[in-house]
Amino acid sequence: MRAPLLRRRLVLEEAGRAPDGAGGHVVTWAPRGVLWGEVVSTSGRGLAVAGADLSRVSHRIRLRATGFGAPSRPVAGQRLREGARVFRIVAVIEADAGGRWLTCLAEEEGVR
Repeated sequence: MRAPLLRRRLVLEEAGRAPDGAGGHVVTWAPRGVLWGEVVSTSGRGLAVAGADLSRVSHRIRLRATGFGAPSRPVAGQRLREGARVFRIVAVIEADAGGRWLTCLAEEEGVR
């Protein structure tokens, strides 16, 4: 396996809840750290949701591994942000037997 080219600055974010003032809550996203990664698109498709045309693109995002339990280690349900682009993490797997690299399987949605 070749070493990934970690050229993309990504902010790891975790979901939280905040009161909305009407007895409910809204989802908020808090940064957990900055990671450098390699983002590779793997597939894409178009969707029609509530009258809007959306595109969903799957990505493989390779990162340097951090220890289990470290706040900067991604887990499914978190997301990576690159400017206005948001990558929802679906799964995280170790990319090599030595545990040096992680691969995040992620999805990005956007309006077409």
